Amino acid sequence: MHHLESLTRASPNEALLALNNAFAKETSFLTEADWQQMIAEARFAFHVGTNGFILTFDQTAVYDSPNFLWLKARYDRFCYIDRVVIAASAQGSGLGKALYQHLFQAARRAGFEFVVCEVNLDPPNPGSIAFHERLGFDAVGEQTLPNGKTVRYFASKLV
Repeated sequence: MHHLESLTRASPNEALLALNNAFAKETSFLTEADWQQMIAEARFAFHVGTNGFILTFDQTAVYDSPNFLWLKARYDRFCYIDRVVIAASAQGSGLGKALYQHLFQAARRAGFEFVVCEVNLDPPNPGSIAFHERLGFDAVGEQTLPNGKTVRYFASKLV
């Protein structure tokens, strides 16, 4: 069983930021100031020690990510997964699934109808696509971003 905690300014942020930046190709590189800003504005953010974290925003966030804006134009009330990162040593342990299940519970309690996210198609990330489909996410669109990445958008309707 994984011990999940809320991600706050008091969390092991140096290690979690390093973990994020180790996966910058899949997410994006963050400075310490960027990281602190994201934590401050997050709707939900959870971590399991330094092995992984999930960081989300809701539709009220002031966030200029093209992925967030694409989803905001299509959904009135949602919880957007901006990033989820699992340490290589913890991948396959069920940690990602535990983070998502915890998020689904929190989002449902808060009255959100959808949890939404995007996954890279180019560069390809077939493992993440399969993971989201196993968790019940449906593909809802695709977009090529200004940086050349192509993404697929997913939504999970909370029941």
